[in-house]
Amino acid sequence: MNQHITRTERSTPTRQFIVRLFPTGRGARLARVFATARLSDWGLPTDPAAHIVAELAANAAVHGRVPGRSFQLRLTARRDQLLRIEVTDTLGERLPVASAPDHDAESGRGLLIVEALANRWGVDVGPVPRKTIWAEIDLVPRPLHRVAESRDPVSRVPAPHDA
Repeated sequence: MNQHITRTERSTPTRQFIVRLFPTGRGARLARVFATARLSDWGLPTDPAAHIVAELAANAAVHGRVPGRSFQLRLTARRDQLLRIEVTDTLGERLPVASAPDHDAESGRGLLIVEALANRWGVDVGPVPRKTIWAEIDLVPRPLHRVAESRDPVSRVPAPHDA
């Protein structure tokens, strides 16, 4: 059975959830389950966050695995406007790189998925021996700037009396 530590802060505009899991397939699945449950409890959308958690936790279990050491999942919701997902493992010397795998490869697309779903993502190294892969999702869409109407004469169809 996985041992985990959780902490939730509800009294401030910033809410946080932290859990440590064994770097196994089961630990990666539990990270997604815990994240989905916590986001639902907070009244926040679970997609695309659940997919990002799944990819980052799977990477921690496969590429960041150190026998006897756990990985950590941290969710931070700031004023229900920004969700930050962090997965920390203890293999800091092995940094991830988002690159396109061969077309017939069965793996290697995780960070490309994270890149496509998150508004921002990156890697923080340290303290030794750790590294943290993080992704941020804007929960409130940014306002669109109004674009002035185009006066393109090519797309303007003349009225019958203009001819």
